[in-house]
Amino acid sequence: MTIQDQILETALNMHWAEVAAVICGVFYVVLAAKGNIWCWFWGGLNAVLSIYLFVEIKLYAESALYFYYLIAAVYGWYAWKYADRVSEEGGITEWPWRWHLLLILSGFALSFFLYQILVRFTDAQMPLIDAHTTVFSFLATYLVTRKVLSNWLYWIIIDAISVGLYASRGIYLYAILMAVYTIIAYFGYRAWQKRRSEKLRATT
Repeated sequence: MTIQDQILETALNMHWAEVAAVICGVFYVVLAAKGNIWCWFWGGLNAVLSIYLFVEIKLYAESALYFYYLIAAVYGWYAWKYADRVSEEGGITEWPWRWHLLLILSGFALSFFLYQILVRFTDAQMPLIDAHTTVFSFLATYLVTRKVLSNWLYWIIIDAISVGLYASRGIYLYAILMAVYTIIAYFGYRAWQKRRSEKLRATT
């Protein structure tokens, strides 16, 4: 079988929910990088489709993560709408390094706890990686809803690791999406950094 035939066979075997979720995911991350509040609408659609998909392929922690994304989409909409009205930085803030250190240490502790649950009570695949990407995605999503600039640095690492996780489960379109997310996260960080700097200069 040629490479072209393999690509065609993979494309034909893709789950419809995977394709639809990926399209919604692209809209979400691009609009988020632009600071557009409509990113949360597309993020919510992506979450619903992903929950269905991940339950089917037995990535249970990931399915729980996307349920959280659905809730975060609702919260994010209202949080962004409020933040843009009251913040002198256009809603974009940054945490002190001590807060990030506490967040990271808490993330590792929670990841280990989730890993133990997955190993003992489920048939989850790649539970260690699944647990870490899930927990830190929870935390990074909260940073997005609060418009914390460094959320993009977390996503660069999370998305890069998720490429291998999704590829190992045969959802290659999601793996490609995570690779694209990694790149967009870098530009998202630069765009938010520039926007915040310009707003601060304008108010001084």
